[in-house]
Amino acid sequence: MQVFSSFEHSINLELTVTSLEEAGIEKDHILAVSLNNRAEEQKLFDTLHRADGVSLFDKGAAIGTAFSVIGASIGFALEWGPIIWGIIGGGIGFMIGFIIDYFLYKVVAKRKRRLRGKKTEVILVVECPNDLVEKVENILWEHLALGVAKV
Repeated sequence: MQVFSSFEHSINLELTVTSLEEAGIEKDHILAVSLNNRAEEQKLFDTLHRADGVSLFDKGAAIGTAFSVIGASIGFALEWGPIIWGIIGGGIGFMIGFIIDYFLYKVVAKRKRRLRGKKTEVILVVECPNDLVEKVENILWEHLALGVAKV
C-alpha cells in the first residue's frame, strides 16, 4: 500500500524519514519530491478560464457609487446638472478605488509575500505492507504532515 503526505520543507521531514526507517520501512520504499515555487508573478487581470480571487473592481465600484451620489447632489447647484456631475463623480471614484486596489495588490501584498517567505512543499510517498499502514500514518501525523492519504 502507498501512503502519500505533504510537508513543509523543514527539519520535520528529515525526522519523519528517520522515524519511518526505524519503524521498518526500507529507504528504497520512501520517496520525497520537492515542489518548485512559482517563477512568474500572478497575472493582474482575470480571464474567462482563470480567476485567482483578487479583484481590482470592488473598491472602485464602491467608491465610484459614493462619488456618483455626491456628484449628483452637488450637481443640482452646478452648471452641467446632476446627471453629468454624477457620471463624472462615478468615474473619478472608480479610478481612485482602482488605484488603491492596484497599489495594495502590487506593493503591500508583494511585500507581505516576500516577508513571509513561503516555502515549497514536499510530497512524501511511502510504500509499505498493509500491516504497517496505521503506524506509518501515525508517524506522519506526529511529525506535522500537512495532509495524508492512503492508496
